[in-house]
Amino acid sequence: MTSANRTQVTLVRETTPGVTPTTPRMRKVRMTGESLQYGPTYVDSEEIRDDRMLGDPIKTNQASSGGLNGEISYPDDGSPLSEILMSAFESVWVNTPQFFNDGVADSIITDAGTTASTYAVASGGAAVKVGMLVRASGFGQAANNQVFRASASTGTTIVGAAGLVAEAAPPGTAKLKVVGFAGVAGDITALVDGLGSTALDFTTLGLVVGQWIKVGGGADITQFAFLVTAGAKARAAAYARVTAIAAQKLTLDNLPSGWAADAGTGKTIWAFFGDQIKNGVLPNSVTIERGFLGQPVPSYIVNIGMQANTFNVDMQSGDKLKWQATFTGLGGSIGTVPLDASPDPVTTGVVMAANANVGRLGVNQVQLGAPNWAKGFSIQINNNLRTLDAVDSDAPVAINDGECTVTGKVTTYFGSATEVQAFYNGTPRPINSRISKNGQALIFQVPRAVYRGGGNPQATAKNTDVMADFDYQASQDVVTNAHVLLDRLEYVE
Repeated sequence: MTSANRTQVTLVRETTPGVTPTTPRMRKVRMTGESLQYGPTYVDSEEIRDDRMLGDPIKTNQASSGGLNGEISYPDDGSPLSEILMSAFESVWVNTPQFFNDGVADSIITDAGTTASTYAVASGGAAVKVGMLVRASGFGQAANNQVFRASASTGTTIVGAAGLVAEAAPPGTAKLKVVGFAGVAGDITALVDGLGSTALDFTTLGLVVGQWIKVGGGADITQFAFLVTAGAKARAAAYARVTAIAAQKLTLDNLPSGWAADAGTGKTIWAFFGDQIKNGVLPNSVTIERGFLGQPVPSYIVNIGMQANTFNVDMQSGDKLKWQATFTGLGGSIGTVPLDASPDPVTTGVVMAANANVGRLGVNQVQLGAPNWAKGFSIQINNNLRTLDAVDSDAPVAINDGECTVTGKVTTYFGSATEVQAFYNGTPRPINSRISKNGQALIFQVPRAVYRGGGNPQATAKNTDVMADFDYQASQDVVTNAHVLLDRLEYVE
């Protein structure tokens, strides 16, 4: 016998669906439960027998399927949750420039500080543009871990850091990651509908329409005066969405409450942005292995060609934020030798929760608040996958995808007619939710949704609150060309 508490789940991305990479680098999955399965299917003979008996079942096929569920923490690049999201979105993350030694010292990042203000990289340094904010972390010398504005770059150098200490062989944990942008003193201004600049060229930063930014750093000098005056809560909520990008103007919507024009006099304004993924047409499959480590000789069950058919995100007041994925796969096996005897450990990001970490649930560019406070929000992606069977194969030979259907629910207190009227009229509503914890943020958005059900406030009993639940469905947003998007900001202040 074995215990669920001794169950290990690992996964790796496949290059070819149904083919586990040679000597795969498996990564442990953080989960709260699993329902994965692999096994044969049988039919019975239709023969009529005079002894009223039945012959052995006849094996026809075998298949992999099932689910994983867990709690939401920051999905580090390459982590299992990041890979599952890629499979669910049928797309890839568009990452800001990053350089990571990933366990191998002196490999991607080859020096810090030997040349003043300079980090050396093996290649790709020119992707870091002047004005980008770069976060350096994981270096052996404490002074080399900092956030700085890039002042120059080449293919092998990134320049702009201050006070570096020579480190000729940065460790395997060393990382450089673009986390935002910054102006020189007095350059970036707050406009009534976004940000302006004189020197900084916003078109060089890799931003895209539909992406979210967070305005202002932790130091007062990096933040507009009106937000400093407004206090810590307003500063933490200073997020907005990009709607247009010109050389000297970044047009924004979903601006925070109290946003105002500000010349930014004497300020070196910082703004943070991150990676983004949106629904697409690029199927991504993974190999998933379960290890039952409580057995005297552990058994390992492998599911191959696993693609996320559905992916759910659930945010309910008073609870942890949860995810659930169901998979459709191609085949599998069982054995006593793991695919990777030393899989990468689980990520260490803390679990995020409603209330404490959900900073915003916005509808129609306004945060839901008095009198229609939000109590819950969910998103479900359904890829409508189907397996293809061939008469000469005992396992599915391929998986075809269908429509990307995105649905969910918004639950609010019934304080006014606004959202109910939108339901009656079929008025499209952009919906977004921001989650932040420990200097990292996630922003889910459904840029065009129509309420298709619910929307019927009812007084069900005395001493209860009248609620309004709205079941929505996403449709194509022509601006972002998406049903659903997710931004992950690895570092904010």
